[in-house]
Amino acid sequence: MTTKLWLKAKEIIKLVLILSLFFIAIDAWRSKDMPSDVIPTLAANTLDQQWVDIKKMSDEKPVLLYFWATWCSVCKLVSPSVDWLADNHQVVSVAVTSGENQRVAQFMKYKEYNFPVINDPTGKIGQEWGVTATPSIIIIKNGQISSITTGATTPIGLWLRLIFA
Repeated sequence: MTTKLWLKAKEIIKLVLILSLFFIAIDAWRSKDMPSDVIPTLAANTLDQQWVDIKKMSDEKPVLLYFWATWCSVCKLVSPSVDWLADNHQVVSVAVTSGENQRVAQFMKYKEYNFPVINDPTGKIGQEWGVTATPSIIIIKNGQISSITTGATTPIGLWLRLIFA
């Protein structure tokens, strides 16, 4: 490898490390009010009237809990990844302050998303979980939080969080 190419590679590696640390710090700050060990109770009906209990579900295999909103621009980037994961993994989402059930159901149909949705029109569930940013994604295994991420993320990043939960 030439010296110029090696120097360029080192600069790219430094940039990736700095950006990684920056995003880790942002995640830590945004999730500071979220539970770190014992999860709040979340047992409710989804929009299609399916009963979900996050704690019980997480005893079988990891659950991806996705806090999002119809008005959230970053959620438009993350929701397709969540929808993709819902085909083979346990996913439950909470639509925070996105309107009444009918409005959220119409949004889901329009976007052709199939992941389960608990509507949280007042934001009460989000508050109980300490959610201060959408999207927020929490991986839960055996009733314990394995991982929290906020903001934009990749399908591979979400998949790896589920695999290593």
